[in-house]
Amino acid sequence: MSLVVTDTLEDERVEFTAGGDVTLYVCGLTVSDDPHLGHARLWFHADVLHRWLEREGYDVRHVENVTDVNEKITARVGERDDWTEERDVAETFTARVFDAMRGLNLLRAEVYPRVTEHVPEIVDLVETLTEKGYAYESNGSVYFDVTSFDGYGTLSNQKLDALEAQGEPDERSEKRNRSDFALWKADGVSETAAREHAKHDHGAETPDGETWESPWSEGRPGWHVECSAMSTAHLGDTLDIHMGGRDLVFPHHENEIAQSEAATGETFARHWLHVGLLEMDGEKMSSSIGNFWTVPDALDELGVNVVRTFYAGAAYRSEQALTEETIAEAEERWERLSRTYDRAVKALDSVEASTKATDEALREAVETAREEFAAAMNDDLNLREATAALLDLTDAVNRHVDSEPPHDYRALREAAEAFEDLGGDVLGLQFESTTDGDVDLAGELVELILDVRETEREAGNYERADELRDALREVGVEIEDGPDGAAYRFE
Repeated sequence: MSLVVTDTLEDERVEFTAGGDVTLYVCGLTVSDDPHLGHARLWFHADVLHRWLEREGYDVRHVENVTDVNEKITARVGERDDWTEERDVAETFTARVFDAMRGLNLLRAEVYPRVTEHVPEIVDLVETLTEKGYAYESNGSVYFDVTSFDGYGTLSNQKLDALEAQGEPDERSEKRNRSDFALWKADGVSETAAREHAKHDHGAETPDGETWESPWSEGRPGWHVECSAMSTAHLGDTLDIHMGGRDLVFPHHENEIAQSEAATGETFARHWLHVGLLEMDGEKMSSSIGNFWTVPDALDELGVNVVRTFYAGAAYRSEQALTEETIAEAEERWERLSRTYDRAVKALDSVEASTKATDEALREAVETAREEFAAAMNDDLNLREATAALLDLTDAVNRHVDSEPPHDYRALREAAEAFEDLGGDVLGLQFESTTDGDVDLAGELVELILDVRETEREAGNYERADELRDALREVGVEIEDGPDGAAYRFE
């Protein structure tokens, strides 16, 4: 079964198509505040998509930008003594973003381009658009003329004459059409920067952000043009997948399509995947609203596996609610998976690899879990059903472990590997067994106790020997006496 995804541009489910390489561009953060679970929801789904595509045999070139030029960043200058300019603020929060990404066990992107490192490419793109007649200069700023691009509004399913105004009120006198958007802004403090600075009440004038020279003025790039310049610089004119939050469909992604395709004449992205918003207290999780849970705090309280299991509980394209109930469900699902994996590994370590015991039911359950997991992943990344396939496998594993020995070594090994391959490599969960790293030491300790027990038996202290046997049984070590001495296995 081929991968099917919900494509925002087509407004329907479509079969994913690509060659041997897949180019994946993810709209990253504006680094003006600590990353929260709303931001991380996009990261998680992009990460799982990346993992699944690689498992399906694709070479994934994943790029995720860092927006380190923005009025919200500028507004925080002076909030701390060491934040004397825009770059100071941006560097602080960029570091926190990367820390959060590592904590969430995300695969690394190939590159994390920053706006400040790509201003020449941005200027070149704006020059191309002005030369081709899609953009115009006004008072040192440059605007994209939305009426010049056929199909503007298709991604967001809007008509051109019904579009709302874009940009700051002070821009409107400079623009030909109210929906035109800025590609380059002449030096000057925007109204947004002034408002954001006033919120923080620094008791000082609104600071100036960093500016660069251009053919039109000393100024700053517009927000929308940045992603087009960075994505094409690293992935070429046409992307296989462009991914971002649903709140970016308009105007950000609509504008990306217009300026990119106007400049190159090529399709900008073959597939558009948008991740629904995370809601808390009935509203979109947002730093500006204040209803957010930072990634570090959530990881400290819940752990990475519960956070990732929580995200896997809803389709990427839908909204998701963060509540006590949804967190509790994630905790219960992860506990079932991790506990069963631990039991499988312990049982596996107690079984001889050469055993001829077979459990066809468990072997079939492993095969079924793999098939249903793959079918769910190819069905528009249905992570809830994919997780359900692993949860079904836990039932079969637990029935087998609870049964009388000898156990089926091969079936247990395949079950443990299914948890590691599907839950670990694809869903990014971190499975560990309490026997990992400790099994040799535990075995040595049991052997030592058995030696003591044998000494007691030889001395005729059978009651003491039985006490040692019973004590081992209480901690999960079953003793079997035979003609060649005592054997043991971990329950």
